[in-house]
Amino acid sequence: MDKVQLEERVKELNQLLHDTGYAYYVLDQPLVPDAVYDQYLKELIGIETEFPDLIFADSPTQRVGGMILQGFQKVTHTFPMLSLSNAFGREDLDDFDRRIRASIGDDFSYVCELKIDGLAISLSYENGLFVRGATRGDGRVGEDITENLKTIRSIPLRLKKPITLEVRGEAYMPKKSFLTLNEQRMANEEEKFANPRNAAAGSLRQLDPKIAASRNLSIFVYAIGGDGEAYQLDSHGQALDYLDDLGFQTNKERQTCHSIDEVQAYIEKWTTERPNLPYEIDGIVIKVNRYLHQQELGFTAKSPRWATAYKFPAEEVVTKLLNIELTVGRTGVLTPTAILEPVLVAGTTVGRASLHNEDLIREKDIRIGDTVIIRKAGDIIPEVVAVVIAERKEELPAFEMPTHCPVCESELIRIEGEVALRCVNPQCPAQITEGIIHFVSRNAMNIDGLGEKVVEQLFREGLIKDVSDLFTLTKEQLIQLERMGDKSATNLVAAIEASKLNSMERVLFGLGIRHVGEKAAKILSEEFGDMKQLAEATPEQLIAIHEIGGKMADSVVSYFDTDEVRELIGKLESLGVNLTYTGKKVDLSNLNHVLTGKTVVLTGKLEQLTRQEAKEKIEQLGGTIAGSVSKKTDIVIAGEDAGSKLEKAKTLGIPVWDEERLIEELK
Repeated sequence: MDKVQLEERVKELNQLLHDTGYAYYVLDQPLVPDAVYDQYLKELIGIETEFPDLIFADSPTQRVGGMILQGFQKVTHTFPMLSLSNAFGREDLDDFDRRIRASIGDDFSYVCELKIDGLAISLSYENGLFVRGATRGDGRVGEDITENLKTIRSIPLRLKKPITLEVRGEAYMPKKSFLTLNEQRMANEEEKFANPRNAAAGSLRQLDPKIAASRNLSIFVYAIGGDGEAYQLDSHGQALDYLDDLGFQTNKERQTCHSIDEVQAYIEKWTTERPNLPYEIDGIVIKVNRYLHQQELGFTAKSPRWATAYKFPAEEVVTKLLNIELTVGRTGVLTPTAILEPVLVAGTTVGRASLHNEDLIREKDIRIGDTVIIRKAGDIIPEVVAVVIAERKEELPAFEMPTHCPVCESELIRIEGEVALRCVNPQCPAQITEGIIHFVSRNAMNIDGLGEKVVEQLFREGLIKDVSDLFTLTKEQLIQLERMGDKSATNLVAAIEASKLNSMERVLFGLGIRHVGEKAAKILSEEFGDMKQLAEATPEQLIAIHEIGGKMADSVVSYFDTDEVRELIGKLESLGVNLTYTGKKVDLSNLNHVLTGKTVVLTGKLEQLTRQEAKEKIEQLGGTIAGSVSKKTDIVIAGEDAGSKLEKAKTLGIPVWDEERLIEELK
């Protein structure tokens, strides 16, 4: 074939692969066997390899993931990506319906859609070709993740019509892909993803597109950005049909409803059928159908008045309590965990759940062998809600906590005023290993590659006895460990060496002093400047610092007033670990911001900022982050699924901001 014939063949192969891919990934109706698809693709790759100038932007070969990215560029959305108001029950739905009818009368309809639990994205097309994809970001500015989105096969690289438009969608990870991914991560001794939503978001924010390509993500497109009337459409329902015609994957479970009772019936149907879906949903989106009505209703500062999102309550299931397992933490606290007959809860299989402490077990009368009700707090953390007493067929013995540590056999004590039993043996192997695991964790020394299993193995092999021994490890010692190759050992030694440069507050938090959390560690580090000065501080000096109370002051003084700790600090210093504060000290006298001097509580899931990012930004402006709501709290920042802290804030009349308000104030 000559060059002209080859170009025609490339176009023909592109079309064949687009058509078969659309049928397979969007319609779920394969047109040809996999072997035939592979044959087409192999032929195309062969031509493109020999003639790179015949690689077109919409070629299916461009989905595999190209070069590793240096970072994500900022993208300004042509049309803002607004969030939706939330409804949590029939009363909220009736209020929403009443407001709509008061504004536009009774002659209208709703479109109800499944609220996919994923990552909101924007896709831009020019003359039918996919040119850019971005995250929602703050609603106005997102991040360019085009190369990662190209790897999602249900996103068309070329539309069926050569038009220019921007669409909105939800990228998600199917349940099957999520389970496979977590199995792989477990096999590699990596931390599992908490849920498919986190997994999808994490996949699309990888700088290596090949990682996104390996995660088997998908997408549902749910709206046209801007004015749908520009495409001769007069309703949201028409727009979804139009998106289907263009080659996008929309969710077919949508339904037009003519009353709020029909909306309620749709919600009840999917509340029941939710577990049978191959993807996670966390609610129902309800939109007024006609664009004319949407325009009449308009927008608030952050959301459209013509739409709302009904959020499902936490899912509860029943299973069997097989055993209660006891673990010893880094502070010696004995924590009971329920071992369950595995059960599917909110899309993932649960075999363990938190029991918190002995008092909770007594209060709920939880016994081994009981039938129990399980739910996920915030759809993430499994917990035992209650016992189904009617299912207790025989008299089961009440659970009794042990009198001695299950690891070192030292006598357990309960400190006055505390609910937890505690092992106070400082040489308890469980406490030492848990303490080292805490020391290397992300918010402490952040040593990548030193996971729980590696720490336990190092301790078991006698290579480390305390945290200072980490800084003496050699590549030769590490390479002897199970599953530790040459490259992994080299990287781990480099990560340990790099951690020596951390600012003092990370070391201090990593040491695990009782009552000294991440925030207190930073306050103390800012105040004293280096570890030696802090070690010599008196209780009076400590209490004089804002937010340092008597209990914490006594704990700090007691910690440093031992030969073992003084020896440990000396070893860390001699091994080159930085023990001085190198961060910026906030000068409140130079700040005049709404957050300066305010006590702020963060609750719920944030969409645009991580919890750590929000905390750091607030502290840079002179605000203080607290863990619980009290009369001293000035502001509560409530993300999605905010629970008891939000309710308490409302009860106390404390101002509540959503994430949009926080971001606006941070500018």
